[in-house]
Amino acid sequence: MAESPALSPSSVSDVAPPDAQAPLAVPPARGAWSLAPPENASATGDRIDALLATSHSFDLALAAVMLGWLLLAVARFRNARKVAPDGGTRRSRAWVLGLAVCAFGVVDGTLFLGSQGYLDDVLWNFRVPMEDPRTVRIQLNAHQWSWEARYAGADGAFGTKDDVVTWNDLRVPAGVPVWVQLVSTDVVHGFTLPAFRVKLDAIPGRVNQTWFQAAREGAWEVACYQHCGTSHYRMRGMLTALSPEAYAAWLREASLKAVQAYDPDDTAAHWGWVWRTP
Repeated sequence: MAESPALSPSSVSDVAPPDAQAPLAVPPARGAWSLAPPENASATGDRIDALLATSHSFDLALAAVMLGWLLLAVARFRNARKVAPDGGTRRSRAWVLGLAVCAFGVVDGTLFLGSQGYLDDVLWNFRVPMEDPRTVRIQLNAHQWSWEARYAGADGAFGTKDDVVTWNDLRVPAGVPVWVQLVSTDVVHGFTLPAFRVKLDAIPGRVNQTWFQAAREGAWEVACYQHCGTSHYRMRGMLTALSPEAYAAWLREASLKAVQAYDPDDTAAHWGWVWRTP
């Protein structure tokens, strides 16, 4: 799942970083006071939402049972005489243990199987982006306090003059797998796309990876979920899902500009690593 990065030369495009303190370009579909999760823009996000809904259903059912049992006990035994606690009978202890084991097996077992299915089918299933020839690969470099993204240019290879580099600006085609490999240059950061149900740690000296697929065109926030320093609140960006045709046109133009702006002496721009599959 992870490799140590091997640095290689690259180039930057002239895409200016968005203002991290400016309001989001696209307001969220749900207000800040909504109890619902963020809108789902992922082709596989419904699996996570279903798990959350199941978990909340179990929470409500268990809370109702415990509250009902408490009210029943208060109403039935409120005038009972005081007796010294004796730990109950063997039969009562067996009933309590049996009910606890059944509740644990049903609730935690259901959630475990659902989570394991999501891991196997989606999160850890890198065969999907590996086998899809349309897959977009992005190297993401996290640092205080921005997201620096690298795309292979027209030649399809990382570490060449036509690499496209953007700041706090991720662009992907809708309906296509997007494979992200992530590192950090300073402290631990947390890459998250709330609308895509994606969270991934960015750790210095380690390449972590994940993949997702935008279900439709639009724009959504990129955020950091780890407190990474005094300006953690500034570490935000935008992910824009374009049509495949619009994305191809953007990448082609940005790649040409990257070649023109390439500076072999700009060592700060020469970050990157050899892309390796798990």
